[in-house]
Amino acid sequence: MVAPALSLYNVKPLNCLSSTSPTVALNPSVSECEIPLMQYLFCFLFIIYFMFQDLHFLFEYCCLVGSGMNLLQICDKIWSTACLNACAPGLEEKLGPVVPSSSVLVCGISPYYIQRYGFSPDCKVVAFTGDNPASLAGMKLEEGDIAISLGTSDTLFLWIKEPTPALEGHIFCNPVDSQAYMALLCFKNGSLIRERIRDDCASGSWDEFSKALKCTVIGNDGNLGFYFDVIEITPEAVGIHRFNRDNNKVPDFPKEVEIRALIEGQFMAKRIHAEKLGYKIMPRTRILATGGASYNKEILQVLSDVFSAPVYTIDTANSACLGCAYRAIHGLVAETSVSLVEVVKLAPEPRLVVTPTAGANQVSSFGISSFSISFHFIFCMF
Repeated sequence: MVAPALSLYNVKPLNCLSSTSPTVALNPSVSECEIPLMQYLFCFLFIIYFMFQDLHFLFEYCCLVGSGMNLLQICDKIWSTACLNACAPGLEEKLGPVVPSSSVLVCGISPYYIQRYGFSPDCKVVAFTGDNPASLAGMKLEEGDIAISLGTSDTLFLWIKEPTPALEGHIFCNPVDSQAYMALLCFKNGSLIRERIRDDCASGSWDEFSKALKCTVIGNDGNLGFYFDVIEITPEAVGIHRFNRDNNKVPDFPKEVEIRALIEGQFMAKRIHAEKLGYKIMPRTRILATGGASYNKEILQVLSDVFSAPVYTIDTANSACLGCAYRAIHGLVAETSVSLVEVVKLAPEPRLVVTPTAGANQVSSFGISSFSISFHFIFCMF
């Protein structure tokens, strides 16, 4: 069993334990089961019987959850003493050990589920995780791959071997490979700004929007745009900022240029921030696209040209739920060094949609350099 869609960012209750209930926090009789984190709620329910048997067996936090809490030394896969002490005294003993993400928890299934719902007594419980790491598993990402969800907000999942943590974005332990890492980048200005520019510049028509992308050249003749209708997460900026080929700020663009400036700018920003976190495009890199905009082939073509990699789509709408199922199967054989790729080799493959346009790499590299200069200028304004 693996739980889907649970938050990884819940350190606050631990801090509250120390600040609002110091007598509880300092009480040595308080065991680790008394401060379970929210993301382990369903794990707690599956093995709750054991909290009355052996409290030390209740919680074994997978290293991915630990890294999401910002309390783990992600390279060594151990709790950070400095971070734990900043939250509450004696926290390491209360949290318990950290285990690999594919670990089968020693507790096993609670007798309640065996008696009430007919679970097998041999049923295993695999370490739980959150929705984003589960999506990485569900989309079957491999080393060098990128998954991008093009929705109301845009989200980037990256498989990284040598991470370089930064103030923007998140680095996690990889949910399916204990020797790798997962990076996550979130961009608030996603489909809503694309829809607004469609309405303003393409009469509300996606067909006209696509025609504009087709009739404009890769690199947009050096015209760049940053479009933040609402304050952005990565980076923290707001407003519409346009630059011409001479890197001078201008008030507006022709409609076709505006459309390409928006789409190229969104994807260039994603590539720049991905590379800051240690991502490197490899010869076998694939981009797996999901979300509403993934149905627009011309938008995906720009994505492919900017990243110099082929773009695939997957039919699975609930990739987090599917990833949970994959992780459950993998957890049963992970100790025998079987990889997730081997476990899901018979699962449907993603569908190739577009490949990079010939010569796009040179144009995109020049465009990204110019974009970085303008991007730095915008960032320094805030």
